[in-house]
Amino acid sequence: MTPIEVLRQTRGIELTTEDGDADSLELEPGLSTGEIAALERRLPCPIPADVRELLSFCRGFSGGAADYVDFTGKEGLFGYEEIFPHGLPIAADGFGNFWVVDLLPSSRAWAPIYFACHDAPVVLYQSPSLEHFLTELFKCSIAPHKSLVNDVHEDRLFEVWRKNPAVMPHQDCLGSPDHDLRSFAETLDPSFQIVDLRKPEIGLGFSWGRYGPKTVVRRHGELPVFAYQKPKGLLARLFG
Repeated sequence: MTPIEVLRQTRGIELTTEDGDADSLELEPGLSTGEIAALERRLPCPIPADVRELLSFCRGFSGGAADYVDFTGKEGLFGYEEIFPHGLPIAADGFGNFWVVDLLPSSRAWAPIYFACHDAPVVLYQSPSLEHFLTELFKCSIAPHKSLVNDVHEDRLFEVWRKNPAVMPHQDCLGSPDHDLRSFAETLDPSFQIVDLRKPEIGLGFSWGRYGPKTVVRRHGELPVFAYQKPKGLLARLFG
């Protein structure tokens, strides 16, 4: 199923809030050929055919579980360039947090999609494709309201913040048989911890603000392999 097919299918389904109130989608007009070309010039990669078709039909929508969805990314005031150098924020939750497509020069699809949160300060893997993300987003508005978007947004972020799973010590990566982990570790000093999200389960991620808002974060080129730096000296004692 393509993204536009997911959207069209959902338009014929009764949407409700978790309290049982009726909800509905309000679609924004599609983009013209010129507007799509202008958007593509802002991106690091070509727009794939399925997304081009979606943009021609609808540039975004309001209603449903998200505060808004904007496939052009223009509505989102988004940072995190050290994590997502070309991140496209396509949806927001209304509390300053975004679902972001990790676009790169090598991208051939609008994927993967992450949930980038500031409270708690974590980034979580959300979806392997745009159609998967839209399907799970709409499940939030269809009884029984069971959705991986809800799971990540409501539960997984606090689990990652509290437990800090999947974090590897610098020394372990330095001696790893995995070439990418080893070469990344060789560019970092021992104060960094590394998280490999190349084969993540939904909800897995890392605490980009583990040691405060100025935590130093690094990414290994285009690979979804990240590192953040433990504070030194007095800061290390304060943060444990």
